[in-house]
Formats: sequence, C-alpha cells, structure tokens
Amino acid sequence: MKLWGGRFTKEVNQLVFNFNASISFDQKFYHQDIEGSIAHVTMLAKQGILTGAERDTIIEGLKGILADIESGALVIDSACEDIHSFVETHLIKRIGEPGKKLHTGRSRNDQVALDMKLYTRDEIVEVKALVKSLLTQLHTMMQEHLDTYMPGFTHLQKAQPITLAHHLGAYFEMFKRDYSRLCDIYARMNYCPLGSGALAGTTYPLDREYTAELLGFAGATLNSMDSVADRDYLIEFLSAMSTIMMHLSRFCEEIILWNSNEYRFVELDDAYSTGSSIMPQKKNPDIAELVRGKTGRVYGALISLLTTMKGLPLAYNKDMQEDKELTFDAIDTVKGCLSLFTGMISTMRFRPEIMAASAKNGFTNATDAADYLVNHGVAFRDAHGIIGQLVLLCIEKNCSLDDLSLAEYKEICPAFEEDIYEAISMKTCVEKRNTIGAPGRDAMKKVIEANAEYLKTLA
Repeated sequence: MKLWGGRFTKEVNQLVFNFNASISFDQKFYHQDIEGSIAHVTMLAKQGILTGAERDTIIEGLKGILADIESGALVIDSACEDIHSFVETHLIKRIGEPGKKLHTGRSRNDQVALDMKLYTRDEIVEVKALVKSLLTQLHTMMQEHLDTYMPGFTHLQKAQPITLAHHLGAYFEMFKRDYSRLCDIYARMNYCPLGSGALAGTTYPLDREYTAELLGFAGATLNSMDSVADRDYLIEFLSAMSTIMMHLSRFCEEIILWNSNEYRFVELDDAYSTGSSIMPQKKNPDIAELVRGKTGRVYGALISLLTTMKGLPLAYNKDMQEDKELTFDAIDTVKGCLSLFTGMISTMRFRPEIMAASAKNGFTNATDAADYLVNHGVAFRDAHGIIGQLVLLCIEKNCSLDDLSLAEYKEICPAFEEDIYEAISMKTCVEKRNTIGAPGRDAMKKVIEANAEYLKTLA
C-alpha cells in the first residue's frame, strides 16, 4: 500500500518506484518508526483526537508488528515504498479501520525527520560508549608506561625524549574532545520535529511538547519548516565521526611505523595481524591499515551530505533521502573501527628497551645538553653550536652523546664536567620536565589522576 495516490490516474513506472523507494535502507529504523507512532497515538488520544479504545488497539497492533519483526515472523520486504508504509500497511491488515487513523496529524516529512533523529540519537549513545572504552584502555596503558622512555618526534625526526604514557596521553586528549563533541551534538539535536506536518504544522490540536516528553526529547522544535528540512545534526555527527576517524588514522599510522622492522617499538598480537600468501616471514598490521583506509570512507559521507544539502530550498526535498545510506554506512564503519582498534591496542606488546635505545641514539637529549651548558654560564646560542659539533662527532663515531668520553666533551668545551652524563640521561631529561602537560613523572601522575576522575563522569 502507498500512503498517497488519490490524485494519480495510473501506476508509477516500476523503475521510477524502485528509484524512489527507500525501504531497502530505511527499514533500519523500524524500531524508531514504531516507537514514534506509539508516542503519536498516545498524544492523539490525550487530545481527544482518538478514543482510548482506538489508541489501545493501535498500540497493541504496533507492538505486535515490532515483536514479529524482531522474532523474524514478519519479514520487511520491498513491496512497500518505505518503512512507514510497511508498518501502516501491516497495521491496517491486523486491526482494520483504527489502523487508518495512525497517520492523523502528521506527514511522512515529520515522521522521517523523527525516525532519523531517534535513530541518530541512539547511535550517538553507542559511539560514545565505544569512545569511552577506548579512553579507558588508553588510561590503563598510560598508568602502565609512566617510566617507558621513547623518542618524541617532529617532522618524523627524533626530537626530545618523552614517555609512552605522555605519547598515549596526547591521544587521550583527542578522544576526550571527540566524546565532548558527541555530547554537544546530542544536546543540540534533542528536540522533537513530530507534529510539524509536511512543513506548515496541522490544524489538529496536537500537544507537541507531550509527544516530545514521551520520546525523551528536551522539547519540541520551534519552526515547522526547519523541522522537516534540518539535517544539520547529521552533518555535525558525520563531522564528529570524521574527526574520530582522523584521530584513529593518525594513531594507526604510528602503530604501523612502530610495528615496522626499522622501529620495532611494538609487536601486534596475532589475532590482529595477517600474513602474506607468498612471504612466510610477514606479519602485517592489516587492522591498522584498514582503519586508516576507512577514514576516507567516512569523510566521503560527510562531503556527500554537505553537497546534497547545499542548494536545497525550504522545506523538504526528496534529495534528503540520500542522508540515510551514507550515514548508516559511516556509523557502522566508525563503530567497527573503534571496537577493533581498542582490541588491537589492548593486545599489542611494547618493547621498552628498544624504545629507550632509540631515544638515546637519536640525540633526543641534545637540547638538555645545551641547557646544561647554559646553566654553566655559556650563552644559549654558543651552547647550541657546541652541541651541534658534538652531534657531528657522534655521527662520525657512530655513537650517542652518552657514549662520548669526558675528554672529548672538554676538547670542544671546557665547561663540561662529569655530571654531564647524569644531566643527559633519559630519566633526567624526562623527569625534570614537570610543568602540567609535560612528560615528567610527577606531572603525568597528576594528569592520570585527573583522567581517572574524568572517566568517572562519563555516562
């Protein structure tokens, strides 16, 4: 059954029907469609538009359809144009005339706007839960690696020594912001469009605030045209998910590098790696690579919806039907990537000795050596040049600053004393950096304590 057709004199061409139909994908929110309909008829009865008996009959029928869909007794097929007509058709088959009153006071425009909001709201909650799990895992790893020294990088060049806890903490901050964005989007979108009609409301005495309350919204939307034409919340959600994927992708890129033979900082668990069909020695970081690759897929969904919406006049246009498939795909992609990524990092094994040696052999303590000279009365610009000469000597000798003899130090600058070795040790270089946000142990412990308190506040 179509929800329209009275003014048409012949059937729609089958190809046109197929092109126009959305049931192949909007069936995904059958639960939200029925939930919204139950709230709608409850409100209609409260307002005296339906009788109590009609309300109860319709709700019983809707709940029966929901139970049958979820049990598999009722299969959603493509004979109906969309999930709305599917539910209404089967409701009328089951309960007769009262089922024809379900659509009183609403349009498919505000109905689909409601369904998509309810679905998106549920999915935001699920994505938040996955981000929280990732944050919890990162917090655990930070606690475990307070004293795991490694090189920090700029331009992919070894720069200064840090700890693995500090490095992981950078991603903790990123995903913290991601969680906050999801909360913001939820709060901003949490207003009910049902009752807006096609675009200009309805003459029925609806209680839109009551409907909103029944569905857990903060209130009703305040402009019926915007209510059916708004897809800002989807654009925001896709943007937030794109940022999550960008953060996952950056992290994956580092794991791929760290897993390489040249770095050997980590070893991925066999459960999150694959091999080569021809090279028996290979252990490939495929999960990290796929997460990195799927980032573009989520970006594509965001750009597609922005492009779809950019030229649409008010109010509803059929173009907006294109919001669903790409949003559903992006949500599924992000949820899968978050789940797999969290599993991957929770099982991978770090190699602290190799990481510390990499920091030492990469001259990451050169800045601290320059600071040592400054503290012994040498101007920083001169100290910078002196350490540069020492680094050049180390490169020629294929050794680290720690390996030079005191005589070699003094030959270039007499200000060096035996305490230079303590001053440039990885431990000293890291530990004396204790301003908040720095990698020193005391500073990191404060951050980890703050993170623990933060995690307690998450829903």
